[in-house]
Amino acid sequence: MGHGHSDITRLLDDPGHARAVAENMQALATPSRLRIMARLHGGEASVSELADAVGMTASAVSQQLRVLRHLGLVVGERTGRQVVYTLHDDHVGELLTQAVAHVEHVRLGLAAQHRSAREAVA
Repeated sequence: MGHGHSDITRLLDDPGHARAVAENMQALATPSRLRIMARLHGGEASVSELADAVGMTASAVSQQLRVLRHLGLVVGERTGRQVVYTLHDDHVGELLTQAVAHVEHVRLGLAAQHRSAREAVA
Protein backbone atom coordinates (compact mmCIF):
# COMPACT_ATOMS: atom_id res chain seq x y z
CA MET A 1 0.00 0.00 0.00
CA GLY A 2 1.37 3.43 -0.93
CA HIS A 3 1.62 6.45 1.26
CA GLY A 4 -1.10 9.06 1.37
CA HIS A 5 -4.85 9.15 1.73
CA SER A 6 -5.35 5.37 1.47
CA ASP A 7 -3.09 4.86 4.52
CA ILE A 8 -5.20 7.29 6.55
CA THR A 9 -8.44 5.68 5.38
CA ARG A 10 -7.12 2.38 6.68
CA LEU A 11 -7.47 3.81 10.21
CA LEU A 12 -11.22 3.91 9.61
CA ASP A 13 -11.44 0.53 7.93
CA ASP A 14 -9.11 -1.55 10.11
CA PRO A 15 -9.46 -1.33 13.91
CA GLY A 16 -6.30 -3.43 14.36
CA HIS A 17 -4.30 -0.96 12.29
CA ALA A 18 -5.76 1.94 14.27
CA ARG A 19 -4.72 0.19 17.49
CA ALA A 20 -1.15 -0.31 16.21
CA VAL A 21 -0.87 3.36 15.22
CA ALA A 22 -2.26 4.40 18.62
CA GLU A 23 0.37 2.25 20.37
CA ASN A 24 3.11 4.00 18.41
CA MET A 25 1.64 7.39 19.24
CA GLN A 26 1.49 6.41 22.93
CA ALA A 27 5.21 5.67 22.81
CA LEU A 28 5.71 9.28 21.80
CA ALA A 29 3.60 10.44 24.74
CA THR A 30 6.39 9.69 27.23
CA PRO A 31 8.97 12.49 27.61
CA SER A 32 11.81 10.09 28.43
CA ARG A 33 11.17 8.09 25.26
CA LEU A 34 11.01 11.27 23.21
CA ARG A 35 14.33 12.40 24.66
CA ILE A 36 15.92 9.02 23.89
CA MET A 37 14.59 9.18 20.34
CA ALA A 38 15.81 12.78 19.99
CA ARG A 39 19.31 11.65 20.95
CA LEU A 40 19.12 8.76 18.48
CA HIS A 41 17.92 11.19 15.81
CA GLY A 42 21.43 12.64 16.06
CA GLY A 43 23.06 9.24 15.51
CA GLU A 44 23.60 5.82 17.01
CA ALA A 45 24.31 5.43 20.71
CA SER A 46 24.86 2.80 23.39
CA VAL A 47 22.71 2.54 26.50
CA SER A 48 25.35 4.35 28.57
CA GLU A 49 25.62 7.16 26.01
CA LEU A 50 21.85 7.49 25.98
CA ALA A 51 21.71 7.50 29.78
CA ASP A 52 24.29 10.31 29.91
CA ALA A 53 22.50 12.32 27.23
CA VAL A 54 19.06 12.17 28.83
CA GLY A 55 20.04 12.11 32.50
CA MET A 56 18.58 8.71 33.32
CA THR A 57 20.02 5.50 34.71
CA ALA A 58 21.13 2.87 32.22
CA SER A 59 18.49 0.54 33.66
CA ALA A 60 15.70 3.08 33.04
CA VAL A 61 16.96 3.73 29.50
CA SER A 62 17.05 -0.03 28.81
CA GLN A 63 13.45 -0.34 29.97
CA GLN A 64 12.34 2.45 27.63
CA LEU A 65 14.36 0.97 24.77
CA ARG A 66 12.52 -2.35 25.19
CA VAL A 67 9.23 -0.55 24.58
CA LEU A 68 10.61 1.39 21.62
CA ARG A 69 12.08 -1.80 20.10
CA HIS A 70 8.81 -3.70 20.59
CA LEU A 71 6.96 -0.97 18.67
CA GLY A 72 9.54 -0.93 15.86
CA LEU A 73 10.73 2.61 16.59
CA VAL A 74 14.36 1.74 17.40
CA VAL A 75 16.69 -1.13 16.57
CA GLY A 76 19.74 -2.41 18.40
CA GLU A 77 22.81 -4.06 16.94
CA ARG A 78 25.38 -5.85 19.05
CA THR A 79 28.93 -4.64 18.49
CA GLY A 80 31.26 -6.60 20.73
CA ARG A 81 29.97 -6.49 24.29
CA GLN A 82 27.53 -3.63 23.87
CA VAL A 83 24.42 -2.90 21.85
CA VAL A 84 24.28 0.23 19.73
CA TYR A 85 20.84 1.69 19.06
CA THR A 86 19.48 3.70 16.15
CA LEU A 87 16.07 4.88 15.02
CA HIS A 88 14.38 2.12 13.02
CA ASP A 89 14.32 4.14 9.80
CA ASP A 90 13.82 7.57 8.26
CA HIS A 91 10.06 7.36 8.91
CA VAL A 92 10.68 7.42 12.67
CA GLY A 93 12.96 10.44 12.35
CA GLU A 94 10.35 12.20 10.24
CA LEU A 95 7.61 11.35 12.75
CA LEU A 96 9.69 12.92 15.51
CA THR A 97 10.52 15.96 13.36
CA GLN A 98 6.86 16.46 12.46
CA ALA A 99 5.73 16.17 16.09
CA VAL A 100 8.21 18.87 17.13
CA ALA A 101 7.26 21.06 14.16
CA HIS A 102 3.57 20.72 15.00
CA VAL A 103 4.12 21.81 18.61
CA GLU A 104 6.10 24.83 17.45
CA HIS A 105 3.45 25.65 14.83
CA VAL A 106 0.70 25.56 17.44
CA ARG A 107 2.75 27.64 19.86
CA LEU A 108 3.43 30.26 17.22
CA GLY A 109 -0.22 30.28 16.19
CA LEU A 110 -1.39 30.67 19.76
CA ALA A 111 1.15 33.42 20.36
CA ALA A 112 -0.16 35.31 17.33
CA GLN A 113 -3.76 34.92 18.57
CA HIS A 114 -2.83 36.28 21.99
CA ARG A 115 -1.03 39.26 20.42
CA SER A 116 -4.09 40.04 18.26
CA ALA A 117 -6.39 39.86 21.29
CA ARG A 118 -4.14 42.19 23.32
CA GLU A 119 -3.92 44.66 20.42
CA ALA A 120 -7.73 44.65 20.05
CA VAL A 121 -8.16 45.51 23.74
CA ALA A 122 -5.55 48.31 23.67
